[in-house]
Amino acid sequence: MLDCLQYMVLTMSHLKGGYKLSRGMTLIEITLVISVLVTLISASLYVVGGYKEWKLGSAAAVELRRVYNAQRTYLAENPTENATTLTASKVIPYLSDGATSLPTVENMDGIDLAIRVDVVPPIILDGAGSTYDPSGSSDDGLWDVGRY
Repeated sequence: MLDCLQYMVLTMSHLKGGYKLSRGMTLIEITLVISVLVTLISASLYVVGGYKEWKLGSAAAVELRRVYNAQRTYLAENPTENATTLTASKVIPYLSDGATSLPTVENMDGIDLAIRVDVVPPIILDGAGSTYDPSGSSDDGLWDVGRY
């Protein structure tokens, strides 16, 4: 018990005497901490945004590959059929999951886009009827079938 009291007295005397306690943070330190936090948050938001874009492109490629496989299966069973005469009604029975309609894909703005089936491999059509592929490459596996 005496040792504990002596320790407390010694500690208190150091606090009162020559040792000066730092109270609070300076404005520069607070500014530095806030700027580091803002930098980390903005970097993480940038990474998450890129991941969402990749996820949409990858999901679109999966749907296109399903339609491509259905096209190839139909054309294998009907060898005299020309690919340009393919329609949704011909391809739908050959979709791998037994779907009753052609799948659609979501673009970067959240709008559903149609898949064109009268070309092999299939492509995604934007609202104006032209090919939709924001990745910039026609064989990278994002927004397209990939290399076939």
